[in-house]
Amino acid sequence: MQSEVLVTLSPGQEFRLNPEGAPALTHEEARRWLDDEFVRLECEPLRASGKVLLADKVLTVASAAGAKLLADPAWSAQFARATVAALARPVVRVDVAAMAVTF
Repeated sequence: MQSEVLVTLSPGQEFRLNPEGAPALTHEEARRWLDDEFVRLECEPLRASGKVLLADKVLTVASAAGAKLLADPAWSAQFARATVAALARPVVRVDVAAMAVTF
């Protein structure tokens, strides 16, 4: 099955990321990569409790990455690989403006 991550930063600003062509990440490797990027990009938890769900982490990392990192082929491929592996879904839609992650 083909995998894909579609990130919408704003209307008309979409990035279609294809994680194919590189070895798949394990769930743990994907979670660790997202954790590292969450810290590196100085993301903040979305929930007042401070709990960060994997979907929240994907959303905040995509938001913090912005168009600059999403346009970087190496970073965006790794983000796509981590997203599909962490969420265990072949197709993920990340809508930053709507603050939603859907499958």
